[in-house]
Amino acid sequence: DNLNTSIAETHTVASGPSAAHVNEVQSRIKEILSKCSSGVWVSKMPQIYREMYWEELSTAVLRQLENWPHVCTVEKVHRGDQMDGLLYPAKKIPPIAKSDTEQEKACQNVTSSKVDPLLKPNMETTPASLSSDFKQKVVNILLKYSSGLWANALPKLYQDTYQVKFPEDILNNLELLSDVCIVDYVSEVPRKAILYAKPQRRIDENLNVTEKVRRHDGVKATAEQQYEESKDQHPENITVPPLIIPSEGSVSVMVLELKNTNEVLIRQVYYSSAQEQMEDDMKAYYSQNSTVSLAQSLSVGQLVAVHAEEDAWLRARIISLEDKRIKASNYFFWHLEKDLKQSFIFMILCFYSLFHYQVCYVDHGFSEFVESNSVYKLQKQFNSLPFQAARCKLAGLEIFCDDPVLVKTVESQTCSKIFAVEILEKSDIPLLVLYDTSGEDDININATCLKALYDKSLELHLQVDALYTNVRVTSVFSDGSLYCQVPSKGLSRLSEILQKLEDYFRYKTQTSEFNVSLPFCGKICLFPSKGKWARVEIRIIHTRRALDVQFMDTGTVATVKVSELREIPPQFLREVIAIPPQAIKCCLADLPPNTGMWTPDAVLWLRDTVMNCPEFSMKVVKQDGSKGIAHVYLFAPENFPDMDHSVNRQIKNADLWKHQKDVFLSVAPSGTSSTKVTSDAVSAVRLTSGRLEKSFSDSAREPSSAVSTIDMPPPLPLSKTGELMDVYVSVACHPGHFIVQPWKELHNLEALMEEMILYYSRAEEKPVNIEKNKLYAAKIENQWYRVIIKGILRNGFLSVYELDYGKHEFVSIEKVQPLMDTFRKLPFQAITAQLAGVKSQQWSEEASIVFRNLVEKKPLVAQIQAVNDSTNSWDRKIVTFLVDTSLPDTDIWIHDFVSQSLVEFSKDD
Repeated sequence: DNLNTSIAETHTVASGPSAAHVNEVQSRIKEILSKCSSGVWVSKMPQIYREMYWEELSTAVLRQLENWPHVCTVEKVHRGDQMDGLLYPAKKIPPIAKSDTEQEKACQNVTSSKVDPLLKPNMETTPASLSSDFKQKVVNILLKYSSGLWANALPKLYQDTYQVKFPEDILNNLELLSDVCIVDYVSEVPRKAILYAKPQRRIDENLNVTEKVRRHDGVKATAEQQYEESKDQHPENITVPPLIIPSEGSVSVMVLELKNTNEVLIRQVYYSSAQEQMEDDMKAYYSQNSTVSLAQSLSVGQLVAVHAEEDAWLRARIISLEDKRIKASNYFFWHLEKDLKQSFIFMILCFYSLFHYQVCYVDHGFSEFVESNSVYKLQKQFNSLPFQAARCKLAGLEIFCDDPVLVKTVESQTCSKIFAVEILEKSDIPLLVLYDTSGEDDININATCLKALYDKSLELHLQVDALYTNVRVTSVFSDGSLYCQVPSKGLSRLSEILQKLEDYFRYKTQTSEFNVSLPFCGKICLFPSKGKWARVEIRIIHTRRALDVQFMDTGTVATVKVSELREIPPQFLREVIAIPPQAIKCCLADLPPNTGMWTPDAVLWLRDTVMNCPEFSMKVVKQDGSKGIAHVYLFAPENFPDMDHSVNRQIKNADLWKHQKDVFLSVAPSGTSSTKVTSDAVSAVRLTSGRLEKSFSDSAREPSSAVSTIDMPPPLPLSKTGELMDVYVSVACHPGHFIVQPWKELHNLEALMEEMILYYSRAEEKPVNIEKNKLYAAKIENQWYRVIIKGILRNGFLSVYELDYGKHEFVSIEKVQPLMDTFRKLPFQAITAQLAGVKSQQWSEEASIVFRNLVEKKPLVAQIQAVNDSTNSWDRKIVTFLVDTSLPDTDIWIHDFVSQSLVEFSKDD
């Protein structure tokens, strides 16, 4: 996927003896002839060469073939009125010439079929002259390991994959591979390094990286030199590979500049070290090479090397030409009176030195005027790294991309800063969400900047000591905070626009055209609630079907289905976005300051008191701007303004603040304990009507109970010993302990997780009896998991084991709910495993890292050797081989790789 708009095209290089490394061309011709035993027509050789190596074979090479008897044998043949020739391997007696059709069929077999590694000539045993074929093989291996590969592991993998011995002495000088991979040394021992594939260059259909043919140091033929230089003057003949977005891990970018929110210039931090290395190489090349020449006859769009400030050498593109010869001519006439000849020469120099180019630095994003004497021809070796400055769009801001207020806000928030990104669409101009992760909380930049479009006149600013009437409490959270609506101009405007939307959708026979196809955090859309449309902001995306939203005008948090959301029609979008959220976050003032988290009884009392009353009066006593919360007194209408009968005093005087002993558990001497608590799902207030009230399925409408009629799901069926089983490795600690999941059941597990999210986010809160070794549902990082309680801690936390993923976690008691019968039908998916074929031992950190990089989060094939059964399915353990079948030509048995790595590590030690 591209982060820039450069188009990958075949790079044409003159490949004649005077333009390329002769030995390289000769070895390639030998390779072609070794696969065409029936011979190759000379006239067909350029086409075959181009198809195999993505480079042109010049006519100069064809003329030299008769002079290379050690490379090929040439037999001249008449074809009609023309003279052609047949090429055979050197010293081979040519058979009778075949017809054109037969020749073409034989050659097609060469270019379309994969070459058997056993038939490939062993050319890569000399590290002093590493061939492009050898380097490409190394690249192909490294591309399979995005997290890096230990250098010690490369020889074994190479030999297993290509059936050719790897040159061992290369491990003592890994810099020989520095042009195709990044070498990260982890110790002073040269072999203890991790190798990462560099961003690829031009890629053909067989994933072959096009290598640039090395040039002879000899003198070029004049005609070919002129042809080569003329081609370099045209930007369309220079190919730079596209910027690749890493497929795994987080992506960080620096924002360089922006014209609007649809044209944001960024640089990917992932490539920073490669860019720095390239610019160091440019500086060394241009500073030390006396033969480099200034660029001449340049045109707009051409790539050049620029000698910039602070002695830096940067890649740039010409974007305009500016002629400043008038200034030079004024200087010329002043000197003309003194010495005509001297001034004329000086004028010519001024004309040249003052001719300016406006360039854009393709790796940094900014533009400037530079003088012509600082612009040089960009050498081909500096075309391999993708342009680091690329354009993107910010999601959710597209329709307002040119709004000056928005653009100014985005610019002030983003320029010259580094952000984590969520990539929503990978395209030539990708769609991104930026996150500022520098603080304690991650900040969604897109959503933050969208607030710049709020109509300031519709914002409600509460005043300290002011009294407000007809206040409606819309939601209550488990920490005692609540959201209120106060009558205001903004609330009236909101009612008007929502009514417009209601009328608009009423006359739409179908609203499917407004389905949300690309949900992302911070996106504002519509949700049907209580028969009306409500504004919601997406907060958390759980799965493809389920996500959390916050109602912008009530503060309520709920889990909903993606299919229930609707896009805001474009003609109403600006009006809807312009109205600030009408829910004001508050807390009750003057409550005991050291209560900490509210007790469940206090939360339920507050909820029952304020949610069942249509309106209140409110007095603001304090504004906490840093937290965005107002400290208030609430009064029922009949009690206003009697402070003693305020909601604050009532809840303060009630006996609701003593945490029950069985809430924060302590382990009794017998090792057992139980408690009754209420979960914090109060924060997601259940609506009493509308679509939120509807359960996700009939099977989930069960009474909440800690005792289930189905004690355990059936055990997970395993393959028979010796048979193969597709698995996914969810956790990998070391070869002695990892977790696999059956691949064919993953879609069922995903569906189960979605149903649990939807159910528990809407279910009525009920007390839960906590017991060790019993099954429950636990909310961990916004997901609901099937767990078993392994331990009860003194600080109100539980130690749990995720039965489907094999992880041990700590979770608050308040995050635990009974596991419903409908969620006990699917067998637990986590299978504890040990790698077969290796001796059990204390695994070193290095060996564990190698193993983890090989298997974790990857689909593999398991061949079970033994099963250690147990009464509880989660205590079962298998001993299994693991096989990586992702490579096209060979299967990698993980135990062989691990064993070889252990040997290499022991040698280094």
